[in-house]
Amino acid sequence: MDPLDRQAIARALIGILSDPRRYAEFVRHGLAGVRDHYSWHAHAETYRKQITPLTERGEPIPDTPPLRRRLIYRDRALFTDLDQSLLGSPEGVSLFTEMVRENKRCANFGIVTGRRLDSLLSELKRHGLPVPDVMITSLGTEIFYSSALVPDDFWSEHIDHLWKPRTVRRALQRVPGLVPQRKTEQSRFKVSYHYDPNVAPSVEELTALLRNHEQSVNIFHAFGQYLDIVPVRASKGLALRYVAHRFGIPLEHILVAGGSGADEDMLRGNALAVVVANRHHEELSKLAEAEMDSIYFAQQDHALGILEAIDHYDFFGACCVPST
Repeated sequence: MDPLDRQAIARALIGILSDPRRYAEFVRHGLAGVRDHYSWHAHAETYRKQITPLTERGEPIPDTPPLRRRLIYRDRALFTDLDQSLLGSPEGVSLFTEMVRENKRCANFGIVTGRRLDSLLSELKRHGLPVPDVMITSLGTEIFYSSALVPDDFWSEHIDHLWKPRTVRRALQRVPGLVPQRKTEQSRFKVSYHYDPNVAPSVEELTALLRNHEQSVNIFHAFGQYLDIVPVRASKGLALRYVAHRFGIPLEHILVAGGSGADEDMLRGNALAVVVANRHHEELSKLAEAEMDSIYFAQQDHALGILEAIDHYDFFGACCVPST
């Protein structure tokens, strides 16, 4: 029938309802159609068939280079944000540093930060912290390994896909409430702004604006005043999971610490997580409402909150230390 012809539709419906046998047949076919095409199982199976050819064409992650190979035998890993989570308590930093050194044979130590590498190294030196085994910098857009600062070139190539920072800047240049941060806060894969919430559009509106310019990106709003835009394949959480996969460490053996909106995606998922007491409550309110078993909300601030979570999870109690 003509789907725009109301009279024809009405006649067809009356015809079906007037014939019990025909009605029963239509019901049977309708239920079968829903089961075969619209159930969650059918949807998942269709989705799996669609993406299987993509996985077969995917470029495999290269083997871990010899310089990093010693790291993959460690049983677990501890990753933390820097400014909002680790720093802030001299006593906590001292105890945290001692804890890292005592367990260096058992666990990798990583920093995940919005800072650039040079800024991160300066802060580590100023606070007497050891150089981490893994440094995920500039909001997950750069990865470096060990004190030799070996860059992960494969990750850089991966996140460069569809990334057009000039187009992003051009699309946002006249948006009110956005002022570019200084050049030292910008990088190849990060476009950063000061954000005035009283004037600027919401993050959702900015995302829609960039999509209208055919830009798929990740936008992070932190501390109510900073806005960072990175490639769609990059974030703190995505970089952390990539490193875990590369080192062969199960997510259940990883403890992640954070305290701001920029940390949310790395706090979610299968890894153990801790939100320190000095967190930004508004930005992480959804995590508190979710009441997830794998997220611990510490009573103490900064590094002391991380140490509290280590005790809560008995994180090192079941650690397997290689004999050689």
